[in-house]
Amino acid sequence: MTEIDATDARILTVLQKRGRISNAELAEEINLSASACHRRVQRLEEAGIIRDYVALLDPRKLGRPTVVFVEITLSGQADEVLDAFEREVARIPDVLECHLMAGSADYLLKVVAEDTEDFARIHRSKLARLPGVAQMQSSFALRTVRQTTALPV
Repeated sequence: MTEIDATDARILTVLQKRGRISNAELAEEINLSASACHRRVQRLEEAGIIRDYVALLDPRKLGRPTVVFVEITLSGQADEVLDAFEREVARIPDVLECHLMAGSADYLLKVVAEDTEDFARIHRSKLARLPGVAQMQSSFALRTVRQTTALPV
């Protein structure tokens, strides 16, 4: 693990909230020279701490306001079963997240859809056809209370 000092933490905190900030603005905000700030950001990128820069889209404005969490239990735990499932689930654009779990379900998926009818289509045509699936349980999010991509630093 790369050492993160207080200045790095301030840089990361600002960049997680405002990734398009210019280096000059970032340097001014954290009270550092522009060249030193740029060097630190480059070091954080090279170390893989800053993995990428993205635009976060509003799913409601894109017609995908329905969030469904799907618990999936597989028919077995063999590497081939897990690998086949993971390979195929990665090809479904409606699946925003897929987590291998410890507990009652093998995987937890976060799926976005237009509405319940659209989710039924996704379920029937994509999720139910994933290899090794023995059981699925879906839970619809009624409202998102808190959502962030910012990690505490």
